[in-house]
Amino acid sequence: MALLADIKSHLKQAMLSKDVAVRDTLRMLLAEIQRFEIDNKVEAEDAQVLQIINKMVKQRNDSIEQFTAGNRPDLADIEKTELDILSAYKPKQLDESEVAEKVKAAIADTGAASMQDIGKVMGALKGSLAGKADMGLVSKIVKDQLS
Repeated sequence: MALLADIKSHLKQAMLSKDVAVRDTLRMLLAEIQRFEIDNKVEAEDAQVLQIINKMVKQRNDSIEQFTAGNRPDLADIEKTELDILSAYKPKQLDESEVAEKVKAAIADTGAASMQDIGKVMGALKGSLAGKADMGLVSKIVKDQLS
């Protein structure tokens, strides 16, 4: 809940300072959070808010790629600004060596020995690395270490 309170506080600051880009991006984020709460009939926890932020960051990255390919730098710049604002709320991302260490520990903990055990390892890592590392990178490292 602290993350949601921070977002609302930053929205108020952006409104007072008339920072249109931050204001609009945070309003969009809060609307997504509210939609999640209504759809699931739950109060959004920090982990769920992080999932929503990660989803929005992924959407912005995809949009930037498409706008750049479509020769629309003006729209790509808007998406980059939104991406920077949203990324400020994500926790520090682990680098590849830190992820590799966590993967080694998870393989040892689960007793995984082959590619058939990838589900056990990924299940063990998902909770601890969610939001802190790109799960595609985690999957690649797990596959490399198990093969």
